Amino acid sequence: MLKLYNTLTRSIETFTPQNLNEVTMYACGPTVYDYQHIGHMRRYVGDDILSRVLKMNGYTVMRVMNITDVGHLVSDSDDGEDKMEKGARKYGESVWDVAHRFEEQFIDSCKLLLIQKSALLLHATDYIKEQIGLIAVLEEKGFTYRIADGIYFDTSKFPDYTRLSRQKEEDLKAGARVEMAEGKKHSTDFALWKFSYPDGRSFDYAQDDGAARRQMEWESPWGIGFPGWHIECSAMSLEGLFHCFTDGKIDVQKINTIDIHTGGIDHIAIHHTNEIAQAEAATGKQFVNYWVHHNFLQVNGEKMSKSLGNFYTVQDVIERGFDPMALRYLYLQTHYRQEMNFTWESLEAAEKGLQRLRREVTNYELRITSHEKRIIEFEKKFKSAVNDDMNMAKALSVVWEVVGSGYSDEEKVGSLVIMDNVLGLELFKKQEIPEGVLDLVNKREEFRKQKDYQKSDELRKEIRDLGYEIEDTVTKPVILPI
Repeated sequence: MLKLYNTLTRSIETFTPQNLNEVTMYACGPTVYDYQHIGHMRRYVGDDILSRVLKMNGYTVMRVMNITDVGHLVSDSDDGEDKMEKGARKYGESVWDVAHRFEEQFIDSCKLLLIQKSALLLHATDYIKEQIGLIAVLEEKGFTYRIADGIYFDTSKFPDYTRLSRQKEEDLKAGARVEMAEGKKHSTDFALWKFSYPDGRSFDYAQDDGAARRQMEWESPWGIGFPGWHIECSAMSLEGLFHCFTDGKIDVQKINTIDIHTGGIDHIAIHHTNEIAQAEAATGKQFVNYWVHHNFLQVNGEKMSKSLGNFYTVQDVIERGFDPMALRYLYLQTHYRQEMNFTWESLEAAEKGLQRLRREVTNYELRITSHEKRIIEFEKKFKSAVNDDMNMAKALSVVWEVVGSGYSDEEKVGSLVIMDNVLGLELFKKQEIPEGVLDLVNKREEFRKQKDYQKSDELRKEIRDLGYEIEDTVTKPVILPI
């Protein structure tokens, strides 16, 4: 029985989906204005693990993720510059080129970490009509007001606004910005639609020296502009999971409550709180049942930052000579709700552990003929660990218990295959051996046949220097990465 920590209730709950066999899951995706670093990717590996755990429990998972390519302001709220425009200026490219470039970097990172694809990957710029439609419903129901820079959601008209964040009124006042947009009624009110130019009116950019034309803007009932960040997730999650929009018009009857919504803990106070407010105000239905939030990753005890020189991507990990799967293995060792501290030393230790595990698996496979036998007691123990709010560190320890047990190789392999479906380490994927290493192994075999063991040992050392170990068996040598 799967149990998850639900941020909404601040407790671990038994997971019960809306439908018996199918789970609806929405994940806040990347804002593609810059590189996705290993802290971001830890969260997406966590979502992947959650999806795999759900499948292990017999559920079909409908998982939708958004790509934010417009509307996410640098403050994560309703003021400042659009991150996409900032990225375009930084890299000297168009907003569209920047979005494509960094979406590809994100997708490449997902592939390297063996993160399974979402059923749907939705781009904010493809769902402008749906976002406008949702704002229109909020306007009809009296939840919005207009000021010079956009259309805003009035949080005072949504009594349960802090249900997720659990912030008190005095905390909200203490955390309010010193300066608010002129005309904004409350510090917590947020933008649904931002105007490209004051009051949303059209104008001739060429005639206005003080105007910098936005590269992304659209017509709307309120004026030319672009959607706020929060509205995209409400509109796209409902459309992606329930197909409730027709030509921008929402059909509330098609909407059900989303089972699981995931994101980083930094999304709780503003982004996810605002998603709930606008979705529930518009539909009259509970937006999400279970909120799953992942904690941060630090590097050597400090926040990751380019200015500190500790900003790393998956590609950086590879350039340093590490297997990207060692990073996934390292992620598994810290609970998703705990802050993780990354060091290169810890990654090196993780890689050694993963290599040893692969070596064990390879040895088992060489000595078995089928995967039919399994160790049920260890599988139950493994399932109990992952169903306990995804305790992956404990699950990994069960894997090593299997390795160290006295069961047969065939039984070990049968159960490890089941466990690896959740871990996602692809332990049973055949490793590609470089041609140069294969040539040296073949030469070494020739020397062994000639009983020239001195040259054979010299080649073994040369092979080892290239990162591979040779294990001689009765039939043939086995090549294993060190």
